[in-house]
Amino acid sequence: MTAANPKEEPMPDARPNAALRAALWMTGAIAAFSAMAIAGRQIGAAHDTFEIMGARSAVGLALVLVIGGARGQLGQLSTRRLPGHVLRNIVHFTGQNLWFWALTMIPLAQLFALEFTMPIWVLLLAPLLLGERMTRPRALAAALGFAGILIVARPDPSALNPGVLAAAASAVCFALTSILTKRLTVDEPVIGILFWLTLLQMAFGFAGAALDGHVTWPTAATAPWLALIGASGVLAHLSLTSALRLAPASFVVPIDFTRLPLIAVLAALFYDEPLDPWVLLGGAVVFAGIWINLRAELRPKGHSPAVTKP
Repeated sequence: MTAANPKEEPMPDARPNAALRAALWMTGAIAAFSAMAIAGRQIGAAHDTFEIMGARSAVGLALVLVIGGARGQLGQLSTRRLPGHVLRNIVHFTGQNLWFWALTMIPLAQLFALEFTMPIWVLLLAPLLLGERMTRPRALAAALGFAGILIVARPDPSALNPGVLAAAASAVCFALTSILTKRLTVDEPVIGILFWLTLLQMAFGFAGAALDGHVTWPTAATAPWLALIGASGVLAHLSLTSALRLAPASFVVPIDFTRLPLIAVLAALFYDEPLDPWVLLGGAVVFAGIWINLRAELRPKGHSPAVTKP
């Protein structure tokens, strides 16, 4: 697997608006991941996580082939980086199944609060595995984002259960997935990453669903939600991969903190979960951290002092 060049500047795209474009791509990922959570909650009682993952990836693969074919990009597909794709998708498949399982067991706000420890893991691992520089604005954005999550969710450490542990483990898997995705974006096109993502996870999902000898097929009630999960999954990973091609993982991933205030609002609207002032305060802290990080990345090079440099 080819590693990113440790001496590479933080913004691989030399254009000055690369950070802003990466942030805009992340808004698509945030919207798609939120839609997937709502859809997953709607059908969690009808399908197990393997069935959801298999159906989601089948829809995603069809979309990738149609869109890639229409844009003439299918010729870019190759097996040159297949070992890297397999490793990435094993890690991601594990994390996604843990996430969907936890989705049926704990409240949305708690699930997202635990999932959002993922950027902390990315910030810690990116300098070691990707050679990225840890700047003060990035560290501050992560700290403020995590503080905002604690303000919103106010997790109870004594309330440990399998759902909480599954959500925490999924965060570690998602962090490693982001690291592995960033490594692939060095010389792999987006269409290749999405193709192998959907193909491999479709195979993993249907194989897992068949293990117990019983498969629940989509019904008229669940098919639209499964289609939404599939479409959202493709959009989310298209957006995330595009953002990672433009900016370092340690800049891109903390933007995802904004998903927690958003999902708290959606949970209040769809599931009557109370929306209190702590959500507004926590959301303000989250946005403050992201704004600090974005402004730092938009400055000319040399204006963000490094805390560590590999």
